[in-house]
Order: sequence, then C-alpha cells, then structure tokens
Amino acid sequence: MKETISSEKPWWEQFSHFFTPQEIPAKTTLLQEGQVSKTAYFIEKGCLRLSFNNNGKDITFQFFFEGEIVSSIESFRGNQPSLFSLESIEPSVVRSVSKIDMESIFVTSPEIKSAIEEQTFQRLIFYQKLFLSRIKDNPEKRYNELLTEYPQILQRVPQHYIASYLGITPVSLSRIRNRR
Repeated sequence: MKETISSEKPWWEQFSHFFTPQEIPAKTTLLQEGQVSKTAYFIEKGCLRLSFNNNGKDITFQFFFEGEIVSSIESFRGNQPSLFSLESIEPSVVRSVSKIDMESIFVTSPEIKSAIEEQTFQRLIFYQKLFLSRIKDNPEKRYNELLTEYPQILQRVPQHYIASYLGITPVSLSRIRNRR
C-alpha cells in the first residue's frame, strides 16, 4: 500500500499558501519527457499516469490517484531532464508546488520532509517490484496484482493504458479479463 499525505492533516493549512490549485482536463500533459521538472503535484481528485516513449510506442508504467504526490523525482530533485511524461487520465484537481517552495516546507517541517522521503522510498520499492514482476510473472498475475492495488482502475483508466502498463496488447488484456 502506498503512503499518502492527506489534505486533511494540519500541515496542509500551515503550508497551503505554497500550493497552487489547478483544475486540469483529461489528457493534459503536466510534464513532457525530456523537460526539467520544476513542479510536484498533490492529487486532490483524479488520476495521473507516468509514461515514456519507446521507439514511438507510448508505455505507461505507473498510475497515481487521490492523496498522492507525484513528480519526476530525478528531474525535480536533480535538475535534469525527466525520463518520462506526466499526464492526466481524467479531469483532475491538483495542487502544484515549486521546487523552491517544497524546499522551504522541508526546512520548516522535518515531519513533512520525512513523509515525502517515505513516499519516495515506497515508490522505489514499487519500481523494484514492478521490475521483478515483469521478469517473473505472467500478464494475468500482473493484472490481478494491479486490481488488488487499485481496485477502481477498471472504472477509471482506459484499457489501452492498463494493457501498456502490463506490457501486453489491448487484445491480450481483453482475453485475460474474459477469463475472470
């Protein structure tokens, strides 16, 4: 299970002036692969995906939902080009925060810094599990694990993104779904 920072915690009010609320339509690119990330996003409502281009093929490798913070960590922290794009899947409400403001929050609140570090650590664990799953698990097992982690995913994410995430075609995903 992912660690999330709730908008209902007391820190939110104390630091809300650092966050800019945004309503974004579906299919809005918040960060393009190759750009340097200057912003992190707290998702109040909606779903975002991380993807990259592999020889002209769009590959989805992670989904984010309400209560999660997302950015291109290597880009946001290291000021280098992002390895992936960040896009909304559905109309979403996010609160964006700049790198400078996030650093100010960290200086003021070691608790928030610790919570963000824990989220980053959990994300690294997720990537490790994803990597190993791609090597050892069949697509059906990966599909079942995805449903366990994100039970709402079938109602919220288009099938072609789910198939891309699983490393299979939409036709193969349909076959797996029909066997259930």
